[in-house]
Amino acid sequence: MKLSEFRFILPDSLIALHPTHNRDDARLMVVHRDTGKIEHKIFKDIIEYFDEGDVVVINDTKVFPARLYGSKEKTGAKIEVFLLRELSETEHLWDVLVDPARKIRVGNKLFFGDSDLVAEVVDNTTSRGRTIRFLYDKPDFYDIVYGIGETPLPKNIYSQRQIIAEDEQRFQTIYAKHIGAVAAPTAGLHFTRQLMQRLELKGVDIAPITLHIGLGTFRSVDVEDLTKHKADSENYEILESTANMINNALEKKKRVCAIGTTSIKALESSVSANGKLKSASGWTDKFIFAPYEFKVPNSLVTSFHLPQSTLFMTTCTFGGYELIMEAYETAVREKYRFFSYGDAMLII
Repeated sequence: MKLSEFRFILPDSLIALHPTHNRDDARLMVVHRDTGKIEHKIFKDIIEYFDEGDVVVINDTKVFPARLYGSKEKTGAKIEVFLLRELSETEHLWDVLVDPARKIRVGNKLFFGDSDLVAEVVDNTTSRGRTIRFLYDKPDFYDIVYGIGETPLPKNIYSQRQIIAEDEQRFQTIYAKHIGAVAAPTAGLHFTRQLMQRLELKGVDIAPITLHIGLGTFRSVDVEDLTKHKADSENYEILESTANMINNALEKKKRVCAIGTTSIKALESSVSANGKLKSASGWTDKFIFAPYEFKVPNSLVTSFHLPQSTLFMTTCTFGGYELIMEAYETAVREKYRFFSYGDAMLII
C-alpha cells in the first residue's frame, strides 16, 4: 500500500490535550470485523466483550522522564536533550536528540541545572541525533533523571500546553513495571486497577510482555512506497510463561487481545515456524502494513492515531483498510478524541 492511502482530515480540535478525568471513562468504539458493525461505548464496558479463558496482552514498559534541559559549557546556551536509548550501561553512553542541534558539536560539554550530571558529546548520528557520554557520581543514573527530567509528552501536546504534575502519573499505565520507554503504550492508559480486577474475576488472563517504545513511534513516514520505510528498532521481551498462556488460549479458540500496536509488534516479532508464539528478547524493527497475516492476536485495543502514522497503518491492517477508514470517518464525525490522551477502539 501507499502512504497517500492513509490520509484523512483530522481537525486540530480533536487532538486530546488532556486525559479524561477517570481513565476508564474515555469513549470506546467497538468495530466488528465480521459484520462491519460499529458500536459506541465507554471504555469500562470493554469487559462485556471478554469471557473466561480469554487473554489480554499488556505492554508493561515504564515511561521515564526522558526530556532533559541542560546548558552548554562556556556559552550557557539552553539545550534540550531527549534520551532515546542507552547504548552502554558501563560507559554511560546514550543516543539522544538535541535541540537546537546546530549548536552542539563533538567535544561539547553540557551541564544539567544544579545536579552533578554532566554530558560530553562523542559522536554525531543524524542531523539532530548525538551520542553522548554522561558523567555522574550517583550510582543510579535513573535517580538523577527522575530528579531533573520531564515527562516526555509528544510534541503535538506539549507544544500546545505546559507539562503539569498530573502528566507524570497519567502518561503511564497503571501496570507499568520495566523502565525503558520514552513514550507510553497509549492504548493501555485507559485501564484502571478496578477494571483489571473485574477482568480477572471474570476469568480473563492478563499476559504481560515488554516493548520499550522509542521516539520512532511518532516519526513520520516520508516515502510513498511503504516497503521502503525503515522503522526504528525497539527492545522487547516475551517470557515463556506469557507465551504458554497465549498459545494455550489460541489452541482453545479463545480471544487473545493485544493492548496496543506495541503489543502486536512484540507478539508478531516472536512467532516460530509452526505459528506458535515463543519466548524471546532482543530488538525488533517490525513494521506491519497490508498485506499481512497476523499469527497471534485476534483482537486489538488501540488509540485513535494521526493520519499517515505507522500506528494507523498497523490498525488498518488488523481491522481491514476499508472498515477502519469508515470507523475513523465516524470517529471524526462523532468527535472522538485522538492521539495519546484520546479515546480508544476495540477491534474484534
